[in-house]
Amino acid sequence: MTPANTSPLESAVLRPIRDAFGEELVKLAEENPRLVALTADLAEAVRLNRFAELYPDRFIQMGICENDMMGTAAGLALGGMIPVATTFAVFATSLANQPVRLSAAYNRTNMKIVASHGGVTVGPDGATHQSFEDVGLMRLLPGMMVVVPGDAVEMAKALRAVVEYDGPVYMRIGRIPTPVVTQPETPFQLGRGVFLKEGTDVAILTTGSMVAVGLAAAEAMEKESIHACVLHLPTVKPLDEEAVMDAAARCSRVVTVEEHSIIGGLGGAVAELLSERLPTPLRRVGVKDTFGESGEPGEILEKYGMTPSDVMEAIRFLVNN
Repeated sequence: MTPANTSPLESAVLRPIRDAFGEELVKLAEENPRLVALTADLAEAVRLNRFAELYPDRFIQMGICENDMMGTAAGLALGGMIPVATTFAVFATSLANQPVRLSAAYNRTNMKIVASHGGVTVGPDGATHQSFEDVGLMRLLPGMMVVVPGDAVEMAKALRAVVEYDGPVYMRIGRIPTPVVTQPETPFQLGRGVFLKEGTDVAILTTGSMVAVGLAAAEAMEKESIHACVLHLPTVKPLDEEAVMDAAARCSRVVTVEEHSIIGGLGGAVAELLSERLPTPLRRVGVKDTFGESGEPGEILEKYGMTPSDVMEAIRFLVNN
């Protein structure tokens, strides 16, 4: 954890989560001969180059055929292998939705879908490649686990856990370097959240790389004598319901922060849970009901209201109302 007078965004090392994915996958392949990696003409973008060099007999370049890739991965899984199918988030969830739904989820196939370039920070690639709805689409599939690591350190732990888990998993990672705000000793368990900061006035619930934004907002609010706890939830499904309700009960106010639409993602999951079991004042920070556009990642985050200042504004609204 960074000192209270230092923003995690300013002091943290920046590292792409996808780099950690490529490195950890190579380590896991050395340990487990059943591990196979597939990609749809995106080996460099998803950081599979080193895997392909070291394990060419376990690397499958499918070309621009995402549907075929998902079906092939399912077949490999049914044959006893552990396939990791990689592409961009928008292609994995929208373009290849049918084979993912039937081959992976319906059959509860032991395949892992790792999707890069999720969210607004795809930047200049624009609306066609910025996936704001992928977490929601995967949450809807029965039996599909959804994991969104917060930084490169957490990515390594999450990937190891995902490969060891028996069942279909959707893991979403981003494109650009993001602040590393967790430590090797920070607890990680699939389906469990972790409190990264204590507080009693408002609970900030984060997932993915927005954990750094949530921490920065929480630290800044200390100057206004508002003490926020930060509950990081790298597993969006199954949601750590007890941790969410604990945070809501202790703080009486909740703000969710995600690089995703506020419809269907973490904010939607938390709203569903609290409305049924513990009604709590809630504000959701994320993409509203819109498509993206081309621009630098920082500019887009600011335009769509996903900066520490926007989280602070949501906190002030709840505290003052």
